[in-house]
Amino acid sequence: MKPSTDATPIFALSAVALDTETTGLDPTNARIVQLGAVHLSGTQILEQSAWEQIVNPCVEIPALSTAIHGITQEAATAAPLVKEVWPALFGMIDNRVVIGHSIGFDLAVLTAEAKRNRLAFPPPRSLDTRMLAQIVAPSLADHSLEALASWLGVEIHNRHSALGDAEATGAVFLALVPKLLAAGMKTLAEVERACQRLKPEIDRQQEAGWVAPINNVAKSRMATSIARLDTFPYRHLVGEVMSAPVAVMTPDTTLKAAMDRMADQGISSVFVTDSGKAEEDVSNYAILTERDVMRKISASGATALDLPVADIATRPVRTIREGAFVYRAVGRMARLRYRHLGVRSQDGRLVGIVSARDLLKQRSDPAIALDDAIEEAQTATDLAVAWSSLPGVVSSLIGEDVDAAVACRIVSEEIRAMTRRAATLAEQSMVDDEMDGPPAPYTVLVLGSGGRGESMLVPDQDNAIVFVEGDGETDCWFAELGTRMSAILDEAGIPLCKGGVMAKNAQWRGSLVNWRERIDEWVRRSRPHDLLNVDIFFDAMPVSGQLTLGDEIFDYAYERGHQSVAFAKLLGESLASLPNPFALFGGLKGDGNRLDLKLHALFPVAAFARTLAIRHNIPRRSTRERIEALIERGIGPQGQLNDLIDAHALAMGQVLACQGRDIAAGLKATNLVDLAALSRSQRNDLGAALRSVQAIPTLVRDLMFAH
Repeated sequence: MKPSTDATPIFALSAVALDTETTGLDPTNARIVQLGAVHLSGTQILEQSAWEQIVNPCVEIPALSTAIHGITQEAATAAPLVKEVWPALFGMIDNRVVIGHSIGFDLAVLTAEAKRNRLAFPPPRSLDTRMLAQIVAPSLADHSLEALASWLGVEIHNRHSALGDAEATGAVFLALVPKLLAAGMKTLAEVERACQRLKPEIDRQQEAGWVAPINNVAKSRMATSIARLDTFPYRHLVGEVMSAPVAVMTPDTTLKAAMDRMADQGISSVFVTDSGKAEEDVSNYAILTERDVMRKISASGATALDLPVADIATRPVRTIREGAFVYRAVGRMARLRYRHLGVRSQDGRLVGIVSARDLLKQRSDPAIALDDAIEEAQTATDLAVAWSSLPGVVSSLIGEDVDAAVACRIVSEEIRAMTRRAATLAEQSMVDDEMDGPPAPYTVLVLGSGGRGESMLVPDQDNAIVFVEGDGETDCWFAELGTRMSAILDEAGIPLCKGGVMAKNAQWRGSLVNWRERIDEWVRRSRPHDLLNVDIFFDAMPVSGQLTLGDEIFDYAYERGHQSVAFAKLLGESLASLPNPFALFGGLKGDGNRLDLKLHALFPVAAFARTLAIRHNIPRRSTRERIEALIERGIGPQGQLNDLIDAHALAMGQVLACQGRDIAAGLKATNLVDLAALSRSQRNDLGAALRSVQAIPTLVRDLMFAH
């Protein structure tokens, strides 16, 4: 079980509700006489996981205690010792968040039993339903389990049995989750932070000898395990490690001939297609691997050598994009239990292969904190859990001095994957509701920073849909798709776009003809407010469906934008003046000593690069690539342009680091950087970067007509 992270939504926790029955109420001397636990998954109690065990305390059970929980001395004496049930207890916990009512008492008893019996007990991450109720309903006269159950409409069965109380606690927790969400606490870290503010309750528990349920030791242990990750899979793309060109054979080639070729070339697989050529559409191919060969020979003996490879090769070929990060390939191989993945280009051609052998040096499963879970998600909750792994990984990468631009590309890759999967789930839900399938081929686009590959840890949705042709009923179908897709993403942790840039809205979906007409209209407009949000379409990246549709409309937009000088100039007007981040004597200033780096750096540099890319017909997406293309064409002073690239990267790194810290602390992550948290050298570097950004208005004017 992968542990929950600081960013895991509380409605998606993998948790275990736990209770102990003991010989007394002094946690130092009390012995366990019964343990009960049940798993919680998202919004459900997994009844089939229920576990209960009487334990031999090896001491006399007071009659008063027996009167409460009903466990007699005779029953306890016949039960196993605590050390004998310890493995089963930890099998129930298994990295889950432990939920309990007054769980600090149970943790204290477990800690004492572990010490007494020389057993390992790493303190688990835990939440106390008593404290959670005090957060959302501080005016309740009584926060006992019975009172909360009555208030929340939860039935308690078998009160004062360990399992009965655990099940009641789990139900109370699930009923508290919507109230915590309504109070603005969405993540595990945010809830923990709210609990830490209950100082009187924490003091009371400490005075009673309980263990604090808000366990920073558990948090730091998980953070340390992520921090040790190998950064190679996050810094390199599949295209950099794949083998190419691939070996291809025709279907009538004998197995013997295929084996000879694999042996001669030292490869472990060959592809099969009618033409015998590479770089065709991946759907044309089957694959023959060493394992396929061994299985066939084992089953058929020497006669298998004369069989045509068409009889043995398998299809479809499982693939991955050449532009995907290596961590995605490792995760996909683990999920599918495959040792080979075909590598496809953006337009779906087979361009290479990556094998487990290629990734052996990177194949350390604990190091792959991001896996392929998004691709197998079946619900929005599954997507939320997958998405919650991202902040910790990004913070670790920044801590390992990985280029911030690379970290932002990883965030963007995850956003694209989330959007792609949300579209798939939305379409499947329409089929489940007995609606017709897609009325036309289509693609989903991710716009803005997600399209550019420059997303931060607090993105919102920017998406669009392009379909081949149709209107009326066709558009209605895609309106429903866009609505369901946005709802899934919102529930999974990528909130709705405040500016309405989502395919569920009519202006962000349409046929190719619609989109061409829309783009033509954009470039003819002359009022700046008419172009609100239009410019981010020029960052569009197709992520699902027929990707060539997205590429086609992207190229058309650049061609038309380039042809209209007035359009490019209008986009540049937003950069005519920039807010000044400097105080009177040259130091950095910010509201409450926090500076908005999106406002002062990320937006102006990205908008500058996009505007000039449109003006000079540079159909590239990332800010860095656009500015580098200007340099390659001799447009603008190389030194200043390189300074802007560096300023953009520095700002991304500062914002990502700050967002990661905020998320871990249970704060709402923003684009604001705490100037007080920066060292003198960091402030100096940031100041120099922002001074280079202040030159953008002049550069835009100078380079608009440069050649």
